Formats: sequence, structure tokens, C-alpha cells
Amino acid sequence: MEVISCRLSATSTTRRLVLIPYLVPVLVIFGFSATAEESRTDSDPVVPNVRSECSLTRKAGEPIEAQTFAAREHFKEDITPTAQVRISWLGATFMRRFAVKFETAVNRCLQTYVLKNPSNDNEIIGELGILDESKLVDIWRLLKLQANGESGALQTNSAPNIFFVRDGKGDLGVVDVLWGGAGWEIGASPIENQRTWPPGSRVFSYGAD
Repeated sequence: MEVISCRLSATSTTRRLVLIPYLVPVLVIFGFSATAEESRTDSDPVVPNVRSECSLTRKAGEPIEAQTFAAREHFKEDITPTAQVRISWLGATFMRRFAVKFETAVNRCLQTYVLKNPSNDNEIIGELGILDESKLVDIWRLLKLQANGESGALQTNSAPNIFFVRDGKGDLGVVDVLWGGAGWEIGASPIENQRTWPPGSRVFSYGAD
């Protein structure tokens, strides 16, 4: 696996799973801009030892949003033209375990990877060495950039976008985000379910700095 860090160059290693990191540094703190490279495909070559930077420049006139993030106030089923993000479905497990959370936004970059083989949660965690889980505020920030299913860091085909997130009790779970045509569909499952994710699934992780 070759890891492309948001801040540090990485070294090429060979592991059991094959994941291709995309050069998509995503800024996940509110009030700052984020850019995504939209032109890459699964067939793109892997580029080792690459340094990519995050943009920390807030756009002129862009308001700084509150740092406290209440999940339930943002994640709502709403596909009307006035919705901040078109969400057509929220799973019961997501609402029960994750929508109850209050978080503080952090200023860090997400790395993205695409699964080339079917992989379960523990295999992905072991491969990427995930040390610091994503937050719901990260997911929301990405969704706002693609509120109506536009192209961007989140893929909008039939393959899911995967995030490892702590629930309201502090237990690690998986939140999966999928564009369903009418809106985003957001589900969740516990790690112990050992769900197998199909090739093409995109994994978002802070990884190791």
C-alpha cells in the first residue's frame, strides 16, 4: 500500500489489501475552503512519495461557522430545493447511535482510498493504521460541498463512501454514505458486524500523520 499524506510524504509498502490513495486532501473544519480532484479513476496509476497540501485560506466574506456541531440539527431527511443537503434516507442505527452526538470541528485533512478487493472493517483498519477516527462534522462538510449529488471527493456512483466514527457512547462504528439519485442515503453499522465492503468503496480516514 502506498500512502499519500496530507502533510508528509509517504513510503511505498506492499500489504495484503490493495488500496489506491487519491490525491484529494479535504479540509474538514467549518469556515475554510476545500478542494477535490475529480478527474481520477480506479485505473489511475499510484504515485509514490507525493506531498500534497491543504488549503487553509478562508474565502473572502465566508462566515466562520460555530465550532460546536450538533449532529441531529444537521442530519435530517429532506430532499426539498431549500435543503442544505439533500438527504433521502437516514438509517435507524445512524439515528440511534450517531445523531445524538455533539462534536467540535478539527482542522485536519482526510486521506481517501479506494478498495480494490472485498474487505471487512478490521482488514481496512489494519491496512490503513487508522489512529484518529473521522467525525460526523467531517461527513457533513463533505456533503455540503456536494449537496445535490455533484462531483467531488464523495463518489456518487453505486459504491459507498466509508467513514470510521465514534458513536454517542464512544464505540467505534462505520458510517456509510451513498448517493441514491433523489438524495444522500446514510447508514451505520458496528465494527463487530464485520460487514464486507465491495471493491470500489471509498474510505476516508485521517490515518497517521
